[in-house]
Amino acid sequence: MAVRRVLGRLLAAPLSLCVIVASVQAWAETSAVSALGRLEPLHGVIRVTAPVSPEATTGMVLADLLVEPGDDVTPGQLIAVTETAPLLRAVLVETQADLERSQRRSRAVAAIADAECVRAGNARREADRRGRLLQQDLSSVEETERALNEADFREASCRAARLDAEAVAAEVDVARARIGRAEAALERAYVRAPVAARVLHVNARPGELIGWDGIVDLGQIQQMYAIAEVYETDIGRVAVGQPARVFSRVLPQPMNGVVEHVRQQVRKLDQLGTDPAARKDARIVEVEILLEDATAVAGLSHLQVEIVIGR
Repeated sequence: MAVRRVLGRLLAAPLSLCVIVASVQAWAETSAVSALGRLEPLHGVIRVTAPVSPEATTGMVLADLLVEPGDDVTPGQLIAVTETAPLLRAVLVETQADLERSQRRSRAVAAIADAECVRAGNARREADRRGRLLQQDLSSVEETERALNEADFREASCRAARLDAEAVAAEVDVARARIGRAEAALERAYVRAPVAARVLHVNARPGELIGWDGIVDLGQIQQMYAIAEVYETDIGRVAVGQPARVFSRVLPQPMNGVVEHVRQQVRKLDQLGTDPAARKDARIVEVEILLEDATAVAGLSHLQVEIVIGR
């Protein structure tokens, strides 16, 4: 029944498809499962966009595009720059200046603390000396008490200066953290390729607002798949490892593949054939078929194909 459904759709198509009809009928057997489907690169088409930024609350505008359709990109390669890059670069320069200022203030406050602690040490030694002189009746009680009070005061000043120096040192750490945040924000203005892939389509040009379609579509064309939309009533006859055959007028010859994965979700039919009697509300399960020759269909993502699974 499954093969007859495909043949019915093909026979309703133009006469130029008769060769494909004959190929499907000759290759498929009664135990085979037939379905419409589409071609996709590994993990489907990857839509690359720019991250949301507080600096562009009404939308991000593309400033520069560094790739064109057909270009091959490597992981981390710069492919686009958004308009927020100059602003975020200025913010980074500002935070770097803040760090330098904090470091200078930290050094100055630390030097003041060192000076206060040196004075505290001198005052404590003077107080100790006055205490020894008092025991020898060579100093008055008033002078000794004055020296002790001065020593206590200087030591308190030393502790306060040290605490102030620690607080300023913490400001330096905060300034460094702000630089890290500014660097991360600036990096978000540079859009990079997430994987090794080919640019399939450009969705935004410099000066345009980046919409829901993103900036570019990428495809990992080193592996190409046929995604078969198998009727839910036939999915029990499909298993990983089964051979498959892919047909299309665009292909010079049918392509071989093998079932690699059966997706774990029932969906509505997407690929509609030409058979007017076909069920438009049919429920299907998508089956991923790894094609043997990816190079032959590297530039045919989303091409509608006929697929026969099994022998």
